[in-house]
Amino acid sequence: MTLLTIFSQSGKYLLLSIFAFLLISCSESSPPALTTTADSIYFGGTIITLNDAQPSAEAVAIKDGKIIAVGRYADIEKSHKSAETRLIDLHGKTLIPGFIDGHSHFSEVGAQTVLANLLPPPDGSVKNIADLQKTMRDFIATSPIVKKHGVAIGMNYDDSQLAEHRHPTRHDLDAISTELPIMVSHQSGHFGALNSKALEKVGITADSIAPDGGVIRREADGKTPNGVLEENAFFGVVYKMFPAFTPDEIAAQLQASEKIYLANGFTTIQDGKTTKDNLKLLMAMSEAGTLKADVVSYPDIVTFGDDPLLQSPLMSRHYKNHLRMGGVKLTLDGSPQGKTGWFTVPYFKVPEGQPETYAGYPAFSDEKLNEWILLAYKNNWQVLGHCSGDAAVEQFINAVRNAQKIYPGTNHRPVIIHGHFIRADQVPAIKELGIFVSAFPLHTFNWGDWHRESVVGPERAENISPTGWFLTQDVPFSIHSDAPVIFPDSMKLIGTAVNRTTRSGYVLGAEHRLEPLAALKAMTLSAAYQHFEEATKGSIEVGKLADFVVLAENPLTKTRANLKQIRVLETIKEGKSVYRSTEDEK
Repeated sequence: MTLLTIFSQSGKYLLLSIFAFLLISCSESSPPALTTTADSIYFGGTIITLNDAQPSAEAVAIKDGKIIAVGRYADIEKSHKSAETRLIDLHGKTLIPGFIDGHSHFSEVGAQTVLANLLPPPDGSVKNIADLQKTMRDFIATSPIVKKHGVAIGMNYDDSQLAEHRHPTRHDLDAISTELPIMVSHQSGHFGALNSKALEKVGITADSIAPDGGVIRREADGKTPNGVLEENAFFGVVYKMFPAFTPDEIAAQLQASEKIYLANGFTTIQDGKTTKDNLKLLMAMSEAGTLKADVVSYPDIVTFGDDPLLQSPLMSRHYKNHLRMGGVKLTLDGSPQGKTGWFTVPYFKVPEGQPETYAGYPAFSDEKLNEWILLAYKNNWQVLGHCSGDAAVEQFINAVRNAQKIYPGTNHRPVIIHGHFIRADQVPAIKELGIFVSAFPLHTFNWGDWHRESVVGPERAENISPTGWFLTQDVPFSIHSDAPVIFPDSMKLIGTAVNRTTRSGYVLGAEHRLEPLAALKAMTLSAAYQHFEEATKGSIEVGKLADFVVLAENPLTKTRANLKQIRVLETIKEGKSVYRSTEDEK
């Protein structure tokens, strides 16, 4: 006979009650579960987690480079502090997640550190062609690079900010030297000007035919190159002009680049359009263990094609010694400020010598672009598509839609890089296809007035980098500097996205101004999602990497107009300090 036949219903309840009592008694008498001892605990300041479920905290505990606790200081101290735990007092400063680079060119920032700086104010001193010539003469006279390699290169002149409002020609550069090859590159990176010696060096003559998606500008006779090269014509010769840097020289440049990013609070850095040589050097640095930040590389698919490197284990969602390939890069059109971006309607003021119908031009035919996008989808590579004008955006949307039909059920989070002039009617398609946008609102300051007055006119310029539309329609987006196009100043990035003021002080597109919290998320949480890293980065949450930035002030309470003045005091990568300001903070 079983127990169920002996006991009545009430007897069963009595038996269960006794059993429950015994369980509780046993558990109360057991010792408490052991907690993890923290390597370090941050406290004593403002901690902005960017985790909506727990927006702020008094303390954060770290173990083996990861976050193990976020919350009240008393609780964390009780559960995770031992005699070996480092207590790090923030002294009232602000701790936030490390910044994640939405898009830039890490390797080129390194090159910029050893080449002539041709930026206009406030980042440089070149206001006119005479200033450019003087800067190049001074550089030639003092640079060990010129002395060693016999070539002079300057970076980041801007025709829109030069008094002459034109590109320098070979004649302007010949006035500096006719014996030394000279090349100067435009701030967009989509143009270059070469002197006669440099044109000879790269083999461009009156008989040269421009490649598809590129232009060799000519003199009045319609034949003689005037020294200015656009888009693919420039891309085809730029690396032929670069000095034959040794591996040690390039490694030193990359280390200098990393220091710049770390000083601006970036713990994850993107290297867009990585060259083969630079990728190999990054791999060597990774193997040597010299990288401090995470570097995610996106090689140029047109250059690499089906190169075995793209099939190597480095193409991964996981870093090896702070390096991985995240996918591939494609450039669909040019620069809006340089008037080579591809639009569906003409430029407000067309470039000299162009018809009134001029609206820029594509880098690829639809058929060729589809080939590249399908290659990426076939290999499960995330693809970054540089799209400036709305026609390039439309071409990218169509290519992604085609690829998703052929490879249904896949979403590789394709990314529109820049998307300066995405139209309102294109936003629903971007959302539908799961396309991410990495926006460039720094244009509102650097070229906002130029866009209003010359590029697209006052009405269309209002909607450059339309982050307001992305917010209202739940399209995920990040913001970026496109360095070395613009210096990777993290707080200037945030300040510009929040204020959208031009050089003249005009507010360009008020509806697209971000709240400071949204701008912070665009450079942390959203940028982590962009790179498939949302499980490990972007917010201060248990289980994520201890990637932090210490700021001198709280960006959520600082006056909006002064956000760009907030200083980065320290950058922490996986619990280790990798940058600390040397300025006196007292």
